Amino acid sequence: MRSSVPKHLHPLLGRRVIDWVIGAAREAGADPVVIVASPDSADAYEGMQVAIQEQPLGTGDAVASARDALVGFEGNLFVLDAAAPLLTAAHLAELAAEHGREDAAVTILSFEPMGPLPYGRIVRGDDGSVEAIVEDRDASPEQRKIGELNSSTYVFSAGPLWTALEKLDPRNAQGELYLTDTIAHLVADGRRAAAWRCPDELAPLGINTRAELAIAAAELRDRINDAHMLAGVTIVDPRTAWIDHAVTLEADAIVHPFTVLRGSTAVAATAEIGPHAVAIDASIGQGAIVGPFCYLRPGTVLEAGAKAGTFVEIKQSRIGAGAKVPHLSYIGDAEIGEGTNIAAGNVTANLSHEPGRPKGKTTIGKNVRTGVDNTFVAPVTVGDDAWLWAGTVVTDDVPPGSLAGFPPRQETKEGWVYERGKGAKGGDD
Repeated sequence: MRSSVPKHLHPLLGRRVIDWVIGAAREAGADPVVIVASPDSADAYEGMQVAIQEQPLGTGDAVASARDALVGFEGNLFVLDAAAPLLTAAHLAELAAEHGREDAAVTILSFEPMGPLPYGRIVRGDDGSVEAIVEDRDASPEQRKIGELNSSTYVFSAGPLWTALEKLDPRNAQGELYLTDTIAHLVADGRRAAAWRCPDELAPLGINTRAELAIAAAELRDRINDAHMLAGVTIVDPRTAWIDHAVTLEADAIVHPFTVLRGSTAVAATAEIGPHAVAIDASIGQGAIVGPFCYLRPGTVLEAGAKAGTFVEIKQSRIGAGAKVPHLSYIGDAEIGEGTNIAAGNVTANLSHEPGRPKGKTTIGKNVRTGVDNTFVAPVTVGDDAWLWAGTVVTDDVPPGSLAGFPPRQETKEGWVYERGKGAKGGDD
């Protein structure tokens, strides 16, 4: 990954990579869920049960590190790759079912990719039974021709697993304790090893590079978008709409191309978003319009029928029902009443230059008509039904029904440029 962030902690459509794995495990019924982490990353899993692998001695040692957390557990254990976010609960359920059908001590989730990958090979006997997994670095040229690969996803029967882990040794190309070596030990002890071939060659993909992260993101994007479209949402171009997993969209919402919906954003029925719109932790009401070229930052609430138009940025503000911020404006820390129209080029100036002074709030009432190029120096309140003159800097509260503003009137000095020898008529010699 060439990153200071571990691969399984990289963000991926509103979650970290590992959170997709945890979510699939929980949905498949895994309980408890134990995270094996290094000492440096143990605090990255708040609220989770964490086992510490003190030194990176290999995947076998990593699984052994979880033993104390699972004392007394005698059932079947999923062992999952924290960097494989595309496996679903349905895949894990199929794997567990195959484990039961085969009465196996271990069942491997295997797959056959279209192209070569540096994954362990599934070695089968003449009768088709699984005999071992050979890691890519340790494989012979003949073994590297095997097309069935190990996904690093397994179901183990707990008791045999702990026994097999005790037999591991690091005499291999990487000098590590390989979890994959447990398969040969289990078979040697007369226990059965099985494999369930995943029909989706992409699902077992483990993320090791930024390119693979992008592949996983595109696949998850498609899954999320398909689910929304099947639930009645119109996504005009699913390839260019990026929607985080926790975003909610009601039926009949419309998402136009090049739209990004992140965090806990909620979009109500008949609202239209985009094109070229970004919304983060925003609430977009029924029939509201967002964009094109619009940025809704956290804390934005657009009530029913409201509009945030072209080149508009809104943060931590409520825009009332039917109110409009049509173009070229910044609205921050504000409350705008229903039916109000914010003219072009309006700015709420909510941050004082004085250190330590908190941001002020701008309150604009119902049915207000602001003028072009108005600036609101918070804290300030504009009452219901008020009108503001173009170019006004609003520093004082405006009572309801008032007309406020009147900046200095334009003064024109005819011929001023020519008298000073400037411009085309006078010319410069």
